[in-house]
Amino acid sequence: MMQRPLFRPEEYSLKETRPHLGGHAAGDKLTSTYDLVEQMQYLYVRVVKAKELPNMDITGGCDPYVEVKLGNYKGTTRFFEKNNNPEWNQVFAFSKERIQSSVVEIVVKDKDLVKDDFIGRVVFDLNEVPKRVPPDSPLAPQWYRLEDRHGHKVKGELMLAVWMGTQADEAFPEAWHSDAASVPGDGLASIRSKVYLTPKLWYLRVNVIEAQDLIPNDKTRFPEVYVKAMLGNQVLRTRVSASRTLNPMWNEDLMFVAAEPFEEHLMLSIEDRVAPGKDEVIGRTTISLQHVPRRLDHRLLTSQWYNLEKHVMIDGEQKKETKFSSRIHLRICLEGGYHVLDESTHYSSDLRPTAKPLWKPSIGILELGILTAQGLLPMKTKDGRGTTDAYCVAKYGQKWVRTRTIIDSFTPKWNEQYTWEVYDPCTVITIGVFDNCHLNGGEKANGARDTRIGKVRIRLSTLETDRVYTHSYPLIVLTPAGVKKMGEVQLAIRFTCSSLLNMMHLYSQPLLPKMHYVHPLSVMQVDNLRRQATNIVSTRLGRAEPPLRKEIVEYMLDVDSHMWSMRKSKANFFRIMGVLSPLIAVAKWFDQICHWRNPLTTILIHVLFVILVLYPELILPTIFLYLFLIGVWYYRWRPRQPPHMDTRLSHAETAHPDELDEEFDTFPTSRPPDIVRMRYDRLRSVAGRIQTVVGDLATQGERLQSLLSWRDPRATALFVVFCFIAAIVLYVTPFRVVVFLAGLYVLRHPRFRHRMPSVPLNFFRRLPARTDSML
Repeated sequence: MMQRPLFRPEEYSLKETRPHLGGHAAGDKLTSTYDLVEQMQYLYVRVVKAKELPNMDITGGCDPYVEVKLGNYKGTTRFFEKNNNPEWNQVFAFSKERIQSSVVEIVVKDKDLVKDDFIGRVVFDLNEVPKRVPPDSPLAPQWYRLEDRHGHKVKGELMLAVWMGTQADEAFPEAWHSDAASVPGDGLASIRSKVYLTPKLWYLRVNVIEAQDLIPNDKTRFPEVYVKAMLGNQVLRTRVSASRTLNPMWNEDLMFVAAEPFEEHLMLSIEDRVAPGKDEVIGRTTISLQHVPRRLDHRLLTSQWYNLEKHVMIDGEQKKETKFSSRIHLRICLEGGYHVLDESTHYSSDLRPTAKPLWKPSIGILELGILTAQGLLPMKTKDGRGTTDAYCVAKYGQKWVRTRTIIDSFTPKWNEQYTWEVYDPCTVITIGVFDNCHLNGGEKANGARDTRIGKVRIRLSTLETDRVYTHSYPLIVLTPAGVKKMGEVQLAIRFTCSSLLNMMHLYSQPLLPKMHYVHPLSVMQVDNLRRQATNIVSTRLGRAEPPLRKEIVEYMLDVDSHMWSMRKSKANFFRIMGVLSPLIAVAKWFDQICHWRNPLTTILIHVLFVILVLYPELILPTIFLYLFLIGVWYYRWRPRQPPHMDTRLSHAETAHPDELDEEFDTFPTSRPPDIVRMRYDRLRSVAGRIQTVVGDLATQGERLQSLLSWRDPRATALFVVFCFIAAIVLYVTPFRVVVFLAGLYVLRHPRFRHRMPSVPLNFFRRLPARTDSML
């Protein structure tokens, strides 16, 4: 058996860092707009256009392109065929850390089959290049006369702008970077930074009411009809109508997820189940979502009749649409009052309803600085050695951001800063690190998948406002071989609150929009709709440039979080035990009080009990004062760092290899039958214990019910007589006296106790339950 590595808590812990943010140490007063990252200096060269280039070919043309050279780095523009006045408008960025030359050379060349011809060049001394700091206006490009290799002027001019700047420059995202010099041209698009917006998602409610004047193919029988609705890849069916007539009724809701812009049409068909596994279409209709009404609350909208069309065969080949008298009664609307869930509610980043008129004002700003990563492991092999091409993805609300890819580095430096509006503090931002496997372009990398390196979640409500948190987060992934640390990512995060009163007020508001409580969806519907929403989001983001691929979106949205895992089941069980442990500790402490283990404490409890009996109005103030003092006392040990992935809480370091293999198994399973049989037997064993516990809970509840059910006539008679006597005694006895005597009885000295169960407990255990009626 494989030996598992020893668990080292410090390896998976959060580490506080003090980077020089915006030129200042972390925690200082920061004033610039790009102040959560370290400044990175770049040499920018903007090649705009050229004019009056000489003819270089025999045919009298010129195929120009520009080569920007700085030491060993060389960037190239695209070339134009037969164009003496080309226009490129491309930007090149060279990291100042890697500059190994004192001059930058911009060379204009003519593309040729054998050897490219030299047309002319412009040379700049780096010591004379101006500096630019946003928000200064961009540097205006100027015309420069081309020179030959000896410095003599030649025909042709080149419009350029050369300046020193930082990553805050507007040209930075779209610039060619010297770090990516080894990436071919068709792979450059996949390494750029990008901001994405997810499509606006709506719930589409289709209330299928009834149909009229159906014309079945077989008129000798009453049809067994149902309605099938399709929207893109989503297919839903109603139940078979209970009224087997030509005017069936359903009154059933079908829920879909639709995304703007509405590209698909809603297609409905009424089908007749003529035999098991055989259905015939009676009629169909198509509805454009552009004309579907939108509602913001639960008020009913006007229903509408839609004519059905029927396809008939002519000559056995051609299909012809014919209209006839059959129609279907529908109530269709786009629900603007719901929040379309595309991520787990436990760590949602957005809780607003779809309709913008229902949005509340924002309460603050979230700023994230993605600084660096350290100690990344090699994710793939290139030229016989391990390499990693890392980039980050952050997701909060509808806005996704992707940093540029740092080529071939185990310690990449991104230093990119992003901002989000915050509408609810009880939300979570997710940051993932991935290895780019598409540097060779789309065709060569066909089928490749970007590899996950790790993920970080930060809940905004755990952050102090206006404080800059700079920490190094461990990147932890779970593999079939066990938990593995892939490196660390360094982040700077700040949550700025614009209105403390509005934020405090939100804590009294429902977490989800009103419609989720007025017209709630079933758990099954929520799961299905979330899966459809995730598919839509991943499809739309995968069509962007550069694409945010499906494996990235699914990992960030935790698509597989609902799958069975023995490890997660154990972790959740121990989480429940962690919640119950204070109650168990209080029960043990009270048992020690009752048994006089510490006489002084027991006497003090007696005194407190007598005071509360004599002055019952002090009970609630005492409880709240106690809770207040506990809260003030714990303030000294409040968490000073954001939460992070906890391997101990997740039971990742103690999971058995077979449990991990089961967790990473596909659905449906792809394992051999003997392994599946072993896991099934193990699951039956666990489920058997759960079944026993649930049965014991049901037994106690049924015993309570049998107190007055006369299932055991003698026991019920005893209980009824006891209740009558107790009512008389409690009526004539002051309540304080009863409580005082009951308290003294519970706290009595061990000398007056005996080890046998009490009379009420004996009586309760003898009550009947329905276990004897079970097979």
